[in-house]
Amino acid sequence: MNVREVFTESIESLNRNRVRSVLTMLGIMWGLVTVVLLISYGRGVGNAVLEGFMGIGNNVVMMWGGQTSMQAGGERSGQKIKFIEGDAEAVRDALPFLSAVSRETDDGFSVKYGPKTVNISAKAIDLPYGRMRRLDVEDGRYFEAADFSEHRQVVIFGPHAAEKLFNGYPPVGEVVQIEGQPFTVIGVLRNKIQDSSNNGPDSENIFVPFDTMRTLRNQVAPDMIVFQPSSPELHLRAIQAVRTVLAQRHHFDPRDDKAVSTWDTIEDGKSMVQFSIALQVLLGIIGAMTLAVGGVGVMNIMLVSVTERTREIGLMKALGARRRDIMLHFLLESLVLTLIAGVVGMIVAYFAGYLIPPMPLYSAMYKTANHDGDIILRASTGTMIVSFVILSLVGIVSGLLPAMRAARMDPVVALRHE
Repeated sequence: MNVREVFTESIESLNRNRVRSVLTMLGIMWGLVTVVLLISYGRGVGNAVLEGFMGIGNNVVMMWGGQTSMQAGGERSGQKIKFIEGDAEAVRDALPFLSAVSRETDDGFSVKYGPKTVNISAKAIDLPYGRMRRLDVEDGRYFEAADFSEHRQVVIFGPHAAEKLFNGYPPVGEVVQIEGQPFTVIGVLRNKIQDSSNNGPDSENIFVPFDTMRTLRNQVAPDMIVFQPSSPELHLRAIQAVRTVLAQRHHFDPRDDKAVSTWDTIEDGKSMVQFSIALQVLLGIIGAMTLAVGGVGVMNIMLVSVTERTREIGLMKALGARRRDIMLHFLLESLVLTLIAGVVGMIVAYFAGYLIPPMPLYSAMYKTANHDGDIILRASTGTMIVSFVILSLVGIVSGLLPAMRAARMDPVVALRHE
């Protein structure tokens, strides 16, 4: 008997016992819907959390001075490392596999507009900083090269900082007083989801050209060096190379991890991806347990089917059917029953993902549009493939015991069965 005949006979068997078959298939269908939606939920949570983390930037590494823990270059351990003017330029010139390098200094300024004065966190940065840190401008413009070369007194506001000072009034083109110095507002950043930050979220900061900071604090050395390797795979090499350059300039051992501190967002991003995968696996296992309950129903109906068709099995054996033929017959019948219910479940789960509205996670906190950062149930191709594999395993396991029982029947005893 070929696969087509087995499939046809399986359909006829389902028709003969419609109520029993439908109830069994409902268990499989519900289990499959549970698997797909739970895995999709885990994927949605992982994507939202990763999006929140990646608000800090694209493949960014930040490095700042620490305290030596090893002796080197005649210097004792315990020496504080503070970056000096020229460090960022030395790093940029020595390491061509860095796609971008920027200085950064964090401070807090008194900012005045009209009669209103507020204290706002500020960052002094270089031109490449915006691309690395995802500073997308919604109104106005970002810095240009002339702003740095001509030491222009211009400022970009984060959206929350702008709201804090201007109370909804359009700030672009307005002149504010920062520590008594006039600065022209050239842009306002687009609001973004940012679950990790240094010196507060970008939305609550203002940004000025690095060298313009001298007019405010007379500071020429950066607090931090921010860089981006040309490829994420080079991040460990890039970190060690930057550490080596700085070690030569500040006379510490490049193996000393305490001399300069590092925030490697690339490595942290990998951890976020691993968390997402682990969550999907966990929820997939929980869903598979629900599907296994449906599999028990399939096993039960197949055992009943074997009992009802005992004489038929005996006749098949009397006509020369081998054990493996009978076993394959009932195994395929179980698989057909499971797959029909599973396909219907997949279709239901797919459309349910579109009917279930996005579940708020970050949108309420960051007031984002288009449900950015929310948990969205969308069954991906990978989710469907994994679900199909689990479904097939359940079908095979559910049909294994009934198939073995049918294959082991004595033909004489089976033919005498009433």
